[in-house]
Amino acid sequence: MALVSGLPNARLDELLRFDKGAFGFAQTLDKNLIGCVLLDSADTIEAGDILRETSEVVRVPVGPPLLGRVIDPLGRPLDDKGEIETDEFHSVECPAPAIIDWDLVIAPVQTELLSIDTLFALGRGQRELIVDDRAIGKTTVAIDTIIAQKTSDIFCVYVAVGQKTSSVRRTIDAIQTLAAPERCITVVSGSASPPDLQWLAPFAGFTMAEYFRDRGQHALIVIDDLTKHAATHREIALLTRQSPVRKAYPGDVFHVHARLLERAAKLSAERGGGSLTALPIAETDVGNLSAYIPTNLISITDGQIVIDAKLFQEGQKPVVDVSLSVSRVGGKTQSPALREEAKSLRLDYAQFLEMEMFTRFGGVPDKRVRAQLTRGERIRTILKQPPHAPLRLADEVALVVAVQERLLDTVPVDRIPAFREALPSALDNHAPDAVAMMEKTSTLDDETRASLLTALRKLTERFAP
Repeated sequence: MALVSGLPNARLDELLRFDKGAFGFAQTLDKNLIGCVLLDSADTIEAGDILRETSEVVRVPVGPPLLGRVIDPLGRPLDDKGEIETDEFHSVECPAPAIIDWDLVIAPVQTELLSIDTLFALGRGQRELIVDDRAIGKTTVAIDTIIAQKTSDIFCVYVAVGQKTSSVRRTIDAIQTLAAPERCITVVSGSASPPDLQWLAPFAGFTMAEYFRDRGQHALIVIDDLTKHAATHREIALLTRQSPVRKAYPGDVFHVHARLLERAAKLSAERGGGSLTALPIAETDVGNLSAYIPTNLISITDGQIVIDAKLFQEGQKPVVDVSLSVSRVGGKTQSPALREEAKSLRLDYAQFLEMEMFTRFGGVPDKRVRAQLTRGERIRTILKQPPHAPLRLADEVALVVAVQERLLDTVPVDRIPAFREALPSALDNHAPDAVAMMEKTSTLDDETRASLLTALRKLTERFAP
Protein backbone atom coordinates (compact mmCIF):
# COMPACT_ATOMS: atom_id res chain seq x y z
CA MET A 1 0.00 0.00 0.00
CA ALA A 2 1.00 3.62 -0.46
CA LEU A 3 -0.65 6.64 1.13
CA VAL A 4 -0.66 9.45 -1.41
CA SER A 5 -1.36 13.17 -1.10
CA GLY A 6 -1.50 16.03 -3.57
CA LEU A 7 -3.89 14.60 -6.19
CA PRO A 8 -7.19 16.38 -5.47
CA ASN A 9 -8.74 15.36 -8.81
CA ALA A 10 -8.01 11.63 -8.54
CA ARG A 11 -11.05 9.37 -8.83
CA LEU A 12 -11.93 6.12 -7.15
CA ASP A 13 -10.32 3.09 -8.89
CA GLU A 14 -8.26 5.41 -11.12
CA LEU A 15 -4.92 4.05 -12.28
CA LEU A 16 -1.98 6.02 -10.85
CA ARG A 17 1.54 5.89 -12.29
CA PHE A 18 4.74 6.43 -10.30
CA ASP A 19 7.58 8.26 -12.04
CA LYS A 20 9.75 5.17 -11.51
CA GLY A 21 7.37 3.11 -13.65
CA ALA A 22 5.25 1.29 -11.06
CA PHE A 23 1.45 1.45 -11.10
CA GLY A 24 -1.31 1.41 -8.50
CA PHE A 25 -4.99 2.27 -8.29
CA ALA A 26 -6.94 4.46 -5.89
CA GLN A 27 -8.77 2.19 -3.47
CA THR A 28 -9.91 4.82 -0.96
CA LEU A 29 -10.37 8.58 -1.14
CA ASP A 30 -10.05 10.57 2.09
CA LYS A 31 -10.02 14.30 2.54
CA ASN A 32 -6.23 14.63 2.36
CA LEU A 33 -4.97 11.14 1.52
CA ILE A 34 -5.51 8.49 -1.16
CA GLY A 35 -5.10 4.82 -0.33
CA CYS A 36 -3.23 3.48 -3.37
CA VAL A 37 -3.07 -0.27 -3.93
CA LEU A 38 0.19 -1.15 -5.69
CA LEU A 39 0.06 -3.35 -8.79
CA ASP A 40 3.84 -3.81 -8.96
CA SER A 41 6.61 -4.56 -6.51
CA ALA A 42 7.07 -1.96 -3.77
CA ASP A 43 10.85 -2.43 -3.70
CA THR A 44 11.50 0.56 -5.96
CA ILE A 45 9.04 2.90 -4.24
CA GLU A 46 10.17 5.24 -1.48
CA ALA A 47 8.62 7.99 0.60
CA GLY A 48 8.55 11.22 -1.34
CA ASP A 49 8.25 9.62 -4.78
CA ILE A 50 6.08 11.41 -7.32
CA LEU A 51 3.10 9.82 -9.03
CA ARG A 52 0.57 11.13 -11.49
CA GLU A 53 -3.01 10.60 -12.57
CA THR A 54 -3.65 8.65 -15.76
CA SER A 55 -7.43 9.22 -16.19
CA GLU A 56 -7.63 5.46 -16.77
CA VAL A 57 -8.93 2.51 -14.77
CA VAL A 58 -7.40 -0.94 -14.40
CA ARG A 59 -7.95 -2.89 -17.61
CA VAL A 60 -7.20 -6.49 -18.52
CA PRO A 61 -6.90 -8.22 -21.90
CA VAL A 62 -9.91 -10.16 -23.12
CA GLY A 63 -10.84 -12.32 -26.06
CA PRO A 64 -9.88 -15.61 -27.75
CA PRO A 65 -6.09 -15.09 -27.36
CA LEU A 66 -6.50 -15.83 -23.64
CA LEU A 67 -8.04 -19.27 -24.21
CA GLY A 68 -5.77 -22.11 -23.17
CA ARG A 69 -3.51 -19.80 -21.17
CA VAL A 70 -2.50 -19.49 -17.52
CA ILE A 71 -2.27 -15.82 -16.60
CA ASP A 72 -2.17 -13.48 -13.61
CA PRO A 73 -5.02 -11.03 -12.88
CA LEU A 74 -3.43 -8.37 -15.11
CA GLY A 75 -3.31 -10.74 -18.08
CA ARG A 76 0.43 -11.40 -17.88
CA PRO A 77 1.31 -14.99 -18.90
CA LEU A 78 2.41 -17.47 -16.24
CA ASP A 79 2.94 -20.36 -18.66
CA ASP A 80 5.69 -20.89 -21.24
CA LYS A 81 3.57 -20.07 -24.31
CA GLY A 82 4.86 -16.58 -24.94
CA GLU A 83 3.20 -13.20 -24.73
CA ILE A 84 -0.53 -12.74 -25.23
CA GLU A 85 -1.18 -10.77 -28.42
CA THR A 86 -4.43 -8.85 -28.16
CA ASP A 87 -5.46 -5.26 -28.67
CA GLU A 88 -8.74 -5.52 -26.74
CA PHE A 89 -8.74 -4.47 -23.06
CA HIS A 90 -11.76 -4.08 -20.79
CA SER A 91 -12.16 -2.50 -17.37
CA VAL A 92 -12.17 -4.87 -14.39
CA GLU A 93 -15.07 -2.90 -12.90
CA CYS A 94 -18.09 -3.29 -15.16
CA PRO A 95 -21.72 -2.64 -14.16
CA ALA A 96 -23.98 -5.64 -13.79
CA PRO A 97 -26.68 -6.09 -16.45
CA ALA A 98 -29.90 -4.25 -15.68
CA ILE A 99 -32.85 -6.37 -14.59
CA ILE A 100 -34.71 -5.54 -17.80
CA ASP A 101 -31.85 -7.13 -19.77
CA TRP A 102 -32.12 -10.47 -17.94
CA ASP A 103 -33.88 -13.55 -19.24
CA LEU A 104 -35.24 -16.63 -17.50
CA VAL A 105 -32.71 -19.20 -16.31
CA ILE A 106 -34.06 -22.37 -17.91
CA ALA A 107 -31.18 -23.91 -19.89
CA PRO A 108 -29.09 -26.45 -17.93
CA VAL A 109 -25.38 -26.52 -17.21
CA GLN A 110 -24.63 -30.24 -17.12
CA THR A 111 -22.11 -30.89 -14.34
CA GLU A 112 -22.16 -34.64 -15.16
CA LEU A 113 -22.24 -35.20 -11.39
CA LEU A 114 -25.31 -37.31 -10.68
CA SER A 115 -25.88 -35.91 -7.18
CA ILE A 116 -26.02 -32.33 -8.50
CA ASP A 117 -27.76 -32.81 -11.86
CA THR A 118 -30.58 -34.82 -10.27
CA LEU A 119 -31.02 -33.00 -6.95
CA PHE A 120 -29.72 -29.43 -7.37
CA ALA A 121 -29.69 -28.64 -11.06
CA LEU A 122 -27.48 -25.78 -12.22
CA GLY A 123 -28.76 -23.36 -14.88
CA ARG A 124 -27.04 -21.06 -17.36
CA GLY A 125 -26.89 -17.64 -15.73
CA GLN A 126 -27.22 -18.97 -12.19
CA ARG A 127 -24.97 -18.17 -9.22
CA GLU A 128 -24.52 -21.31 -7.10
CA LEU A 129 -22.29 -21.17 -4.03
CA ILE A 130 -20.12 -24.17 -3.13
CA VAL A 131 -19.32 -24.14 0.58
CA ASP A 132 -17.50 -26.49 2.94
CA ASP A 133 -14.56 -26.85 5.29
CA ARG A 134 -10.99 -26.92 4.11
CA ALA A 135 -9.81 -29.82 1.90
CA ILE A 136 -13.15 -31.65 1.75
CA GLY A 137 -13.93 -31.49 -1.95
CA LYS A 138 -15.38 -28.12 -2.98
CA THR A 139 -12.69 -27.49 -5.61
CA THR A 140 -13.15 -31.00 -6.99
CA VAL A 141 -16.86 -30.33 -7.60
CA ALA A 142 -16.02 -27.10 -9.43
CA ILE A 143 -13.28 -28.70 -11.54
CA ASP A 144 -15.56 -31.63 -12.43
CA THR A 145 -18.08 -29.07 -13.68
CA ILE A 146 -15.39 -27.52 -15.90
CA ILE A 147 -14.40 -30.97 -17.18
CA ALA A 148 -18.06 -31.66 -18.01
CA GLN A 149 -18.05 -28.73 -20.46
CA LYS A 150 -15.53 -30.54 -22.68
CA THR A 151 -18.24 -31.28 -25.24
CA SER A 152 -20.52 -28.29 -24.57
CA ASP A 153 -20.52 -24.75 -25.96
CA ILE A 154 -19.55 -23.15 -22.62
CA PHE A 155 -16.24 -21.32 -22.14
CA CYS A 156 -14.69 -21.74 -18.69
CA VAL A 157 -12.70 -19.36 -16.48
CA TYR A 158 -11.05 -20.65 -13.30
CA VAL A 159 -9.83 -18.03 -10.82
CA ALA A 160 -7.50 -19.10 -7.98
CA VAL A 161 -7.41 -16.61 -5.10
CA GLY A 162 -4.90 -17.20 -2.32
CA GLN A 163 -4.52 -20.92 -3.05
CA LYS A 164 -1.36 -22.92 -2.39
CA THR A 165 0.92 -23.45 -5.35
CA SER A 166 0.57 -27.24 -5.11
CA SER A 167 -3.24 -27.01 -5.18
CA VAL A 168 -3.17 -24.67 -8.17
CA ARG A 169 -0.76 -26.98 -9.98
CA ARG A 170 -3.10 -29.96 -9.51
CA THR A 171 -6.04 -27.93 -10.78
CA ILE A 172 -4.15 -26.75 -13.86
CA ASP A 173 -3.05 -30.33 -14.61
CA ALA A 174 -6.66 -31.57 -14.34
CA ILE A 175 -7.91 -28.85 -16.70
CA GLN A 176 -5.09 -29.44 -19.18
CA THR A 177 -5.50 -33.22 -19.30
CA LEU A 178 -9.22 -33.86 -18.72
CA ALA A 179 -11.09 -30.73 -19.83
CA ALA A 180 -10.93 -28.76 -23.08
CA PRO A 181 -8.00 -26.41 -22.31
CA GLU A 182 -8.41 -24.62 -25.63
CA ARG A 183 -11.70 -23.24 -24.24
CA CYS A 184 -10.53 -22.46 -20.71
CA ILE A 185 -8.77 -19.50 -19.09
CA THR A 186 -6.92 -19.96 -15.80
CA VAL A 187 -6.33 -16.86 -13.70
CA VAL A 188 -3.89 -17.45 -10.86
CA SER A 189 -3.21 -15.24 -7.86
CA GLY A 190 -1.75 -17.65 -5.34
CA SER A 191 -0.98 -17.30 -1.67
CA ALA A 192 2.44 -15.86 -2.50
CA SER A 193 0.99 -13.19 -4.79
CA PRO A 194 0.67 -9.58 -3.55
CA PRO A 195 -2.66 -8.86 -1.81
CA ASP A 196 -3.60 -6.35 -4.50
CA LEU A 197 -3.50 -9.04 -7.20
CA GLN A 198 -5.51 -11.39 -4.99
CA TRP A 199 -8.13 -8.68 -4.55
CA LEU A 200 -8.20 -7.94 -8.28
CA ALA A 201 -8.36 -11.58 -9.47
CA PRO A 202 -12.16 -12.21 -9.25
CA PHE A 203 -12.97 -8.92 -10.98
CA ALA A 204 -10.46 -9.65 -13.75
CA GLY A 205 -11.87 -13.16 -14.20
CA PHE A 206 -15.41 -11.84 -14.53
CA THR A 207 -14.32 -9.31 -17.13
CA MET A 208 -12.68 -12.05 -19.20
CA ALA A 209 -15.80 -14.25 -18.93
CA GLU A 210 -18.15 -11.38 -19.78
CA TYR A 211 -16.44 -10.99 -23.15
CA PHE A 212 -18.07 -14.25 -24.27
CA ARG A 213 -21.43 -13.55 -22.61
CA ASP A 214 -21.79 -10.17 -24.29
CA ARG A 215 -21.27 -11.81 -27.69
CA GLY A 216 -24.18 -14.19 -27.34
CA GLN A 217 -22.01 -17.08 -26.12
CA HIS A 218 -21.99 -18.92 -22.81
CA ALA A 219 -19.38 -18.87 -20.05
CA LEU A 220 -18.79 -20.46 -16.65
CA ILE A 221 -16.59 -18.88 -13.97
CA VAL A 222 -15.26 -20.58 -10.83
CA ILE A 223 -13.82 -18.38 -8.06
CA ASP A 224 -11.72 -20.36 -5.61
CA ASP A 225 -12.33 -18.87 -3.12
CA LEU A 226 -14.17 -15.76 -1.94
CA THR A 227 -13.39 -16.34 1.73
CA LYS A 228 -9.72 -15.64 1.04
CA HIS A 229 -10.75 -12.71 -1.15
CA ALA A 230 -12.71 -11.27 1.79
CA ALA A 231 -9.66 -11.68 4.03
CA THR A 232 -7.56 -9.80 1.48
CA HIS A 233 -10.19 -7.06 1.28
CA ARG A 234 -10.08 -6.78 5.08
CA GLU A 235 -6.29 -6.52 5.01
CA ILE A 236 -6.35 -3.72 2.44
CA ALA A 237 -9.16 -1.92 4.30
CA LEU A 238 -7.25 -1.94 7.57
CA LEU A 239 -4.09 -0.69 5.87
CA THR A 240 -6.03 2.16 4.30
CA ARG A 241 -7.50 3.05 7.71
CA GLN A 242 -11.11 2.16 6.95
CA SER A 243 -13.32 1.66 9.97
CA PRO A 244 -13.69 -2.04 10.86
CA VAL A 245 -17.04 -3.53 11.80
CA ARG A 246 -17.96 -7.18 12.41
CA LYS A 247 -14.94 -9.53 12.55
CA ALA A 248 -12.77 -6.51 11.60
CA TYR A 249 -14.18 -6.58 8.05
CA PRO A 250 -14.99 -3.19 6.53
CA GLY A 251 -18.62 -2.25 6.09
CA ASP A 252 -18.52 -2.63 2.29
CA VAL A 253 -17.44 -6.29 2.12
CA PHE A 254 -21.02 -7.32 1.33
CA HIS A 255 -21.23 -4.73 -1.43
CA VAL A 256 -17.92 -5.89 -2.95
CA HIS A 257 -19.15 -9.46 -3.39
CA ALA A 258 -22.66 -8.39 -4.41
CA ARG A 259 -21.49 -6.15 -7.23
CA LEU A 260 -19.14 -8.93 -8.35
CA LEU A 261 -21.65 -11.81 -8.43
CA GLU A 262 -24.47 -9.69 -9.89
CA ARG A 263 -22.47 -9.66 -13.11
CA ALA A 264 -23.45 -13.30 -13.66
CA ALA A 265 -26.72 -13.45 -15.58
CA LYS A 266 -28.63 -14.88 -18.53
CA LEU A 267 -29.15 -12.05 -21.02
CA SER A 268 -32.30 -11.55 -23.05
CA ALA A 269 -32.49 -12.21 -26.78
CA GLU A 270 -32.27 -8.46 -27.44
CA ARG A 271 -28.88 -8.46 -25.70
CA GLY A 272 -27.65 -11.50 -27.61
CA GLY A 273 -28.92 -14.30 -25.37
CA GLY A 274 -25.53 -15.04 -23.82
CA SER A 275 -25.07 -16.27 -20.27
CA LEU A 276 -22.48 -16.17 -17.50
CA THR A 277 -22.79 -18.81 -14.78
CA ALA A 278 -20.89 -18.31 -11.51
CA LEU A 279 -19.67 -20.98 -9.11
CA PRO A 280 -18.14 -19.05 -6.19
CA ILE A 281 -16.52 -21.10 -3.46
CA ALA A 282 -16.49 -20.27 0.25
CA GLU A 283 -14.67 -21.98 3.08
CA THR A 284 -16.29 -22.54 6.46
CA ASP A 285 -14.77 -23.24 9.86
CA VAL A 286 -16.03 -26.53 11.33
CA GLY A 287 -19.09 -26.38 9.10
CA ASN A 288 -20.29 -23.04 10.47
CA LEU A 289 -22.62 -21.79 7.74
CA SER A 290 -23.71 -18.87 9.93
CA ALA A 291 -20.27 -17.23 9.80
CA TYR A 292 -20.10 -13.69 8.44
CA ILE A 293 -18.77 -14.29 4.91
CA PRO A 294 -20.68 -17.54 4.13
CA THR A 295 -23.91 -15.91 5.33
CA ASN A 296 -23.35 -12.91 3.06
CA LEU A 297 -22.59 -15.10 0.05
CA ILE A 298 -25.62 -17.35 0.64
CA SER A 299 -27.86 -14.28 0.63
CA ILE A 300 -26.36 -13.08 -2.68
CA THR A 301 -26.38 -16.34 -4.65
CA ASP A 302 -29.23 -18.42 -6.09
CA GLY A 303 -28.54 -21.43 -3.92
CA GLN A 304 -25.72 -23.36 -2.32
CA ILE A 305 -24.11 -26.78 -2.56
CA VAL A 306 -22.99 -27.73 0.95
CA ILE A 307 -20.20 -30.28 1.24
CA ASP A 308 -20.41 -32.36 4.43
CA ALA A 309 -17.21 -33.35 6.26
CA LYS A 310 -18.97 -36.29 7.95
CA LEU A 311 -20.02 -37.77 4.61
CA PHE A 312 -16.46 -37.26 3.35
CA GLN A 313 -15.11 -39.33 6.24
CA GLU A 314 -17.65 -42.05 5.42
CA GLY A 315 -16.35 -42.23 1.84
CA GLN A 316 -19.37 -40.62 0.12
CA LYS A 317 -17.98 -38.60 -2.80
CA PRO A 318 -19.03 -36.07 -3.94
CA VAL A 319 -20.11 -35.30 -0.39
CA VAL A 320 -23.22 -33.19 -1.04
CA ASP A 321 -25.40 -32.56 2.01
CA VAL A 322 -28.95 -33.14 0.76
CA SER A 323 -30.62 -31.41 3.72
CA LEU A 324 -28.65 -28.13 3.55
CA SER A 325 -28.04 -27.80 -0.19
CA VAL A 326 -30.59 -26.01 -2.34
CA SER A 327 -31.04 -24.54 -5.81
CA ARG A 328 -33.46 -21.61 -5.82
CA VAL A 329 -33.93 -21.95 -9.57
CA GLY A 330 -35.34 -25.43 -9.05
CA GLY A 331 -35.98 -28.17 -11.58
CA LYS A 332 -36.73 -25.69 -14.37
CA THR A 333 -33.11 -26.00 -15.50
CA GLN A 334 -32.98 -29.79 -15.53
CA SER A 335 -32.90 -31.75 -18.74
CA PRO A 336 -36.48 -32.93 -19.43
CA ALA A 337 -35.59 -36.63 -19.35
CA LEU A 338 -33.74 -36.32 -16.04
CA ARG A 339 -36.44 -34.13 -14.50
CA GLU A 340 -39.15 -36.64 -15.34
CA GLU A 341 -37.29 -39.65 -13.96
CA ALA A 342 -35.80 -38.01 -10.84
CA LYS A 343 -38.83 -35.99 -9.67
CA SER A 344 -39.21 -38.00 -6.42
CA LEU A 345 -35.58 -39.00 -5.93
CA ARG A 346 -34.60 -36.26 -3.46
CA LEU A 347 -37.62 -36.86 -1.22
CA ASP A 348 -37.07 -40.62 -1.27
CA TYR A 349 -33.41 -40.20 -0.38
CA ALA A 350 -34.15 -37.76 2.45
CA GLN A 351 -36.74 -40.17 3.90
CA PHE A 352 -34.21 -43.01 3.69
CA LEU A 353 -31.58 -41.03 5.60
CA GLU A 354 -34.06 -40.26 8.38
CA MET A 355 -35.34 -43.84 8.50
CA GLU A 356 -31.79 -45.21 8.57
CA MET A 357 -30.97 -43.06 11.57
CA PHE A 358 -33.93 -44.40 13.55
CA THR A 359 -33.27 -48.05 12.69
CA ARG A 360 -29.84 -47.75 14.30
CA PHE A 361 -31.52 -47.77 17.70
CA GLY A 362 -32.42 -51.42 17.23
CA GLY A 363 -35.52 -53.42 16.42
CA VAL A 364 -36.46 -55.41 13.34
CA PRO A 365 -38.17 -53.25 10.71
CA ASP A 366 -41.16 -54.61 8.82
CA LYS A 367 -41.09 -55.67 5.18
CA ARG A 368 -42.10 -52.24 3.83
CA VAL A 369 -39.38 -50.45 5.80
CA ARG A 370 -36.78 -53.02 4.73
CA ALA A 371 -37.72 -52.41 1.09
CA GLN A 372 -37.31 -48.66 1.58
CA LEU A 373 -33.92 -49.17 3.22
CA THR A 374 -32.81 -51.41 0.37
CA ARG A 375 -33.84 -48.82 -2.20
CA GLY A 376 -32.25 -45.99 -0.20
CA GLU A 377 -28.94 -47.81 -0.06
CA ARG A 378 -29.02 -48.13 -3.86
CA ILE A 379 -29.77 -44.42 -4.23
CA ARG A 380 -26.83 -43.53 -2.01
CA THR A 381 -24.55 -45.87 -3.92
CA ILE A 382 -25.40 -44.51 -7.37
CA LEU A 383 -24.82 -40.97 -6.08
CA LYS A 384 -21.24 -41.91 -5.24
CA GLN A 385 -18.96 -40.79 -8.04
CA PRO A 386 -15.15 -40.82 -8.21
CA PRO A 387 -13.41 -37.48 -8.87
CA HIS A 388 -12.96 -36.51 -12.53
CA ALA A 389 -15.24 -39.32 -13.74
CA PRO A 390 -18.12 -37.53 -15.53
CA LEU A 391 -21.33 -39.25 -16.58
CA ARG A 392 -23.18 -38.61 -19.82
CA LEU A 393 -26.79 -37.48 -19.59
CA ALA A 394 -27.86 -40.90 -20.90
CA ASP A 395 -25.87 -42.64 -18.16
CA GLU A 396 -27.38 -40.39 -15.48
CA VAL A 397 -30.92 -41.03 -16.70
CA ALA A 398 -30.27 -44.78 -16.91
CA LEU A 399 -28.99 -44.93 -13.32
CA VAL A 400 -32.01 -43.03 -12.06
CA VAL A 401 -34.40 -45.25 -14.04
CA ALA A 402 -32.66 -48.36 -12.69
CA VAL A 403 -33.11 -47.31 -9.08
CA GLN A 404 -36.63 -45.90 -9.54
CA GLU A 405 -37.83 -49.10 -11.23
CA ARG A 406 -36.15 -51.13 -8.45
CA LEU A 407 -33.97 -52.97 -10.96
CA LEU A 408 -30.98 -52.52 -8.67
CA ASP A 409 -32.70 -54.08 -5.65
CA THR A 410 -31.39 -57.49 -6.71
CA VAL A 411 -27.84 -56.25 -7.28
CA PRO A 412 -25.54 -56.35 -4.22
CA VAL A 413 -24.38 -52.91 -3.11
CA ASP A 414 -20.71 -53.82 -3.51
CA ARG A 415 -21.32 -54.71 -7.19
CA ILE A 416 -23.07 -51.47 -8.16
CA PRO A 417 -19.77 -49.64 -8.94
CA ALA A 418 -18.98 -52.38 -11.46
CA PHE A 419 -22.53 -52.01 -12.82
CA ARG A 420 -21.89 -48.29 -13.29
CA GLU A 421 -18.64 -48.94 -15.19
CA ALA A 422 -20.34 -51.39 -17.54
CA LEU A 423 -23.35 -49.13 -18.12
CA PRO A 424 -22.06 -46.83 -20.94
CA SER A 425 -21.03 -49.67 -23.24
CA ALA A 426 -24.24 -51.59 -22.49
CA LEU A 427 -26.36 -48.58 -23.46
CA ASP A 428 -24.35 -47.97 -26.63
CA ASN A 429 -24.81 -51.62 -27.66
CA HIS A 430 -28.40 -52.34 -26.61
CA ALA A 431 -30.14 -48.93 -26.48
CA PRO A 432 -28.38 -46.70 -29.01
CA ASP A 433 -31.67 -45.01 -29.98
CA ALA A 434 -32.24 -43.86 -26.38
CA VAL A 435 -28.68 -42.54 -26.11
CA ALA A 436 -28.99 -40.66 -29.40
CA MET A 437 -32.35 -39.13 -28.47
CA MET A 438 -31.09 -37.87 -25.09
CA GLU A 439 -27.93 -36.43 -26.64
CA LYS A 440 -29.96 -34.65 -29.32
CA THR A 441 -33.14 -33.54 -27.53
CA SER A 442 -32.54 -34.33 -23.80
CA THR A 443 -35.91 -36.11 -23.82
CA LEU A 444 -37.07 -39.70 -23.57
CA ASP A 445 -40.32 -40.95 -25.15
CA ASP A 446 -42.16 -44.16 -24.22
CA GLU A 447 -40.64 -46.26 -26.99
CA THR A 448 -37.02 -45.34 -26.27
CA ARG A 449 -37.65 -45.66 -22.53
CA ALA A 450 -38.82 -49.23 -23.13
CA SER A 451 -35.61 -50.03 -25.00
CA LEU A 452 -33.64 -48.41 -22.16
CA LEU A 453 -35.41 -50.61 -19.61
CA THR A 454 -34.67 -53.71 -21.70
CA ALA A 455 -30.97 -52.86 -21.79
CA LEU A 456 -30.94 -52.20 -18.03
CA ARG A 457 -32.65 -55.52 -17.26
CA LYS A 458 -30.05 -57.40 -19.31
CA LEU A 459 -27.27 -55.60 -17.47
CA THR A 460 -28.69 -56.20 -13.99
CA GLU A 461 -28.97 -59.91 -14.75
CA ARG A 462 -25.19 -60.00 -15.19
CA PHE A 463 -24.58 -58.55 -11.74
CA ALA A 464 -27.40 -60.20 -9.77
CA PRO A 465 -26.29 -63.06 -7.48
